[in-house]
Amino acid sequence: MLRFILASASPRRRELLENIGLKFDILVSTQNEDVLDKNLPPELYCNELSLRKACTSAKNIKDKNAIIIAADTIVYSEGLIMGKPKDEKDAYVMLKSLSSKEHKVYTGICVLRKSDGFSVTRSVSTAVKFKDLTDEIIYEYIKTGEPLDKAGAYGIQGKGAVLVKKIDGDYFNVVGLPLSELYDILKSEFDIDILN
Repeated sequence: MLRFILASASPRRRELLENIGLKFDILVSTQNEDVLDKNLPPELYCNELSLRKACTSAKNIKDKNAIIIAADTIVYSEGLIMGKPKDEKDAYVMLKSLSSKEHKVYTGICVLRKSDGFSVTRSVSTAVKFKDLTDEIIYEYIKTGEPLDKAGAYGIQGKGAVLVKKIDGDYFNVVGLPLSELYDILKSEFDIDILN
């Protein structure tokens, strides 16, 4: 019997998979996220990190029936890749730079089959436009603590939703796991239909 493994500590990714009824275990990847050159194209950057996360977790799983799901989300704005902020000051800089502008959120997703090492990695991008953010709004938002563990220093599924003016693309991608793409990968590449 197949055993799905989510290689992520993200409560948002866990919740998204639970919402679609997938039964899975969690094995947090120990992959260092600061190993890649941030001058890489954003699709390549997040794809490579998601693949590395999946491979790192696969090494720690003995079950040959495991299907590992790993993801990495970044914010890309004006040629810069933004991961999670280092601290509140870094969160301020990120949010200020996104104010009144459109940016892209990329999530690289990797599905890896433990039995033979077969893996598929793809990325999804979504355009997000922020409204004009005053310093007061930014500092109030930072005080919530929400920005500190999120790429680009905001969470669209939480209080960060009030910063967003519009979105063009997959909402769940911005949350951190493009469910439609995951479904397509599992069905077309692994012959797994999670709706059955």
